[in-house]
Parts: sequence; structure tokens; C-alpha cells
Amino acid sequence: MTTTHSDIPSVLQRIVATKVEEVKAAREALSLEDLKAQVAADDKPRRGFAAALRAAGTKENGIGIIAEIKKASPSKGIINHNFTPALFAQQYEQAGASCLSVLTDRDYFQGDDIYLIQAANTSSLPILRKDFMIDVYQIYQSYLMGADCILLIMACLDDAQVRELHALSIELGMDVLIEVHTKSELERALQLPRSVHNIYGINNRDLNTFDVDLQTTLDLKNILNDALAADANSAEQTPLIVTESGIHSSDDIRLMLSNDIQHFLIGEQFMKTDHPGQALQSLLAGVAADG
Repeated sequence: MTTTHSDIPSVLQRIVATKVEEVKAAREALSLEDLKAQVAADDKPRRGFAAALRAAGTKENGIGIIAEIKKASPSKGIINHNFTPALFAQQYEQAGASCLSVLTDRDYFQGDDIYLIQAANTSSLPILRKDFMIDVYQIYQSYLMGADCILLIMACLDDAQVRELHALSIELGMDVLIEVHTKSELERALQLPRSVHNIYGINNRDLNTFDVDLQTTLDLKNILNDALAADANSAEQTPLIVTESGIHSSDDIRLMLSNDIQHFLIGEQFMKTDHPGQALQSLLAGVAADG
């Protein structure tokens, strides 16, 4: 099964069209060959995003938090009016986050590449570049920014694209968060080569209605586990699964933990406060109190 343009929700169609123009402009400013040469000369080690999540799963509370640095969204507008990525990165690390996610998309999320660079310079946590990857150029860019993990959204990539971007990311030593929203997207994701670099992000938001349902993670988790258990050659004996969207309270986290989901990507819940690090700390304290 593959995806076609007509399958892509309209909001993603607009974003992808913008990304095509962004990549075209970037290639005109710096050729792909010159970009590759810069990457070849950069020997900075990656910080092990997937490894950090696995390590979090073995700690006392067993919780891995990917704490997101996000200024705005298309649906909510500006979420944080006192946006200081470097400070937030430090706060999140002190509060117990395992990894960071930084929005770099400019047109729709008011992000910027510099935000990721600032976060990487002020925190030792591994960082996901949260953007809409459609071209190998962006993968090389991500590496130079210092990203340790990149995002591949199955809903906006066809099978050939996702295979190419997945392979290149792993070749460069980065981990890959493979995001799915539906059973059909998960089935396509499972056609990718098995790798310890794979992280499966299950997004609870319906891209057509924007409704959020945590049951999405619980349903798709079972399909994913069954598929990998049936694959005797799988390198992913215990797949890394991250639940995304709709995690607002300690109750939500307890629900996931009771269903063997230990890893969470949380952004808006923290970013809508003046002190995202404190919000993370309070959430984790609430889970401990519930337990």
C-alpha cells in the first residue's frame, strides 16, 4: 500500500507544498553537493535519542518524556509569548525530560532552525528535529543543526520517499521517529527495515477532524506488537513506542503505563505555561503521587 496526493489531509497538502518551495530555495542558496561536503566534514557524535528513551524505561518510574519546544501551531496560534528555547531546554533537562523535540517549521509553527541549535548548545539531551521531511536535503540539514533524531510522517510521504529518508537518516547515525495516525499508515511503516534506530510515534490526533482520542495509541500498539512478534528476523524485540497528542494529566500517563506505553511526546501542555520545566516536574510528581 502507498499513499497518494488525494489521501493526504488538506492541511498537510498545504504544508508539503510549502516545504517543496523551501527546499528548492535552500538548494539554490547551497547545492546538495556542498551541503553533503559540510556534513562529511562534521564529525560531531549523535547523542542517542532512541537509547535515551530505552534508558528511561529502565528507571524507577519507567517514563520517558520527549519535552517539546514549540512557539505556535496552525490551530492555536501563538502558544507561548515568552518564547526562549535555550532556557526551556535547560528547564526540561533539570525537570527530568529524557529528550527534547524542537519545532523548526517557520510558516505554520513559527519555528526556526536556530531554536534547535540553541537548545543543543544549552542542554545535553538528545534532540528531535520536528519538521515535515520530504527531501534528502532536509536530512543533511538536520544533521548539521545537531539533530539526533528526525521525524518521518507517514501521512505526507509515499513509500519510496519514506524508504529513502529513513535509510539516509540511519546512515548518518540519526534515529527516526516514524509517525502514524491510522492502521493503514502503521502497516506501511512496518514495511520499513527493522532497526534499533526506529521509534514508532502514534499520534492520537485525527488529521481530518483534529479530534484527539487516546484509544488510537492503545489500538495501534497492539497491531504493532503483534506484527513485530510474528517477525522472527525483527531487530526490534521490544519496539520503542511514543504516544503523541492529548496527554494532559497524570491520569493520561497512568492509563498509558497500564497498557505498557512508557514514552510520551508532550508539548502544548507544557508550552502554554510560563514555566514549561515546572509544568513537566508537576506532571511527573502527579504520576508518582498517583502510583
